[in-house]
Amino acid sequence: MADDRTPQKILVTGAAGFIGSRVCALLTQDGHEVVAFDSFNDAYDGRLKEWRWAQLEKVKGLELHRLDLVDHAGLKALFEKHAPQRAGQSPFDAVINLAARAGVRASVENPGVYVEANITGSLNLLELCRHFGTKKFVLASSSSLYGAGHPTPYREDLNTDHPLSPYAATKKAAEVMAYTYHFLHGIDVSALRYFTVYGPAGRPDMAPLRFVQRIREGRPITVFGDGSQSRDFTYVDDIARGTIAALQPVGYEVFNLGSDEPLKLSAMIGIVEKLTGCTANQVRKPGHPADVPATWADISKARRMLGWSPQTGFEQGMRNLVEWYEANRDWAKDINTD
Repeated sequence: MADDRTPQKILVTGAAGFIGSRVCALLTQDGHEVVAFDSFNDAYDGRLKEWRWAQLEKVKGLELHRLDLVDHAGLKALFEKHAPQRAGQSPFDAVINLAARAGVRASVENPGVYVEANITGSLNLLELCRHFGTKKFVLASSSSLYGAGHPTPYREDLNTDHPLSPYAATKKAAEVMAYTYHFLHGIDVSALRYFTVYGPAGRPDMAPLRFVQRIREGRPITVFGDGSQSRDFTYVDDIARGTIAALQPVGYEVFNLGSDEPLKLSAMIGIVEKLTGCTANQVRKPGHPADVPATWADISKARRMLGWSPQTGFEQGMRNLVEWYEANRDWAKDINTD
């Protein structure tokens, strides 16, 4: 495996997604050849994915496809299209699997689509990596695996056998499947447990963009619980850089990617009020049983093994999000953030 400064040919899934779009952009800036795809599923308002896709279409050195992870035949055709003529060479130096169904609460209502995308989809990619000889696999996992009851900050060696949602269960299954392919077939795997990613053009089902939109437009925001729950908010470009750093050979390792600076939801709302100049109209509801009271990443392993650390503080990251929202307010104000 070449180091991260050597140009590689990399397949990225979930390219129109929040993290995937930034990973694609940064990889091409670093001189890598990138093939990427997205299924454009209906998990949230499609206008955000279309906006991110439009930005990627301007990027040189990036080949884009519309394709679903569960379409094994379509995936195989993509691998075959890029297979070198010379025997023994792989179509891709690495696969970064960022395509997924995300969201804790939605997975409780519709777990089947999470199993398809997060387990079957990951299995399809791993099997094609085995068949075509791709030796590096980066898997997007989640801090949701930690559930509740663990001491903070969360370390990667904590027990994750008791997930609290179908979403977390499918992410756990993908990690375990990836380990099996590492053990049996020698695929080098980096599994990345992301902690509450936010930033410009973020997901509308998560608090940062939802609250910016609703507070800016004078609409009520729903706060589950008393606002004392905390999250380890991590800026999207920091997450993208950590994902790229994880391309280096590690054998099989799990890494937390977070800010290591958890923030209470009530404090986050105060920062949004400050940056938008608007006051939040808060509607309180009981906490959801699938939500954990706190997340906090121990990122010492990623610092030590990947040479990675977050660079963007929360207030600066939220300022970037608010500025993006103002620049795109003509359509972003109508994004469905329910």
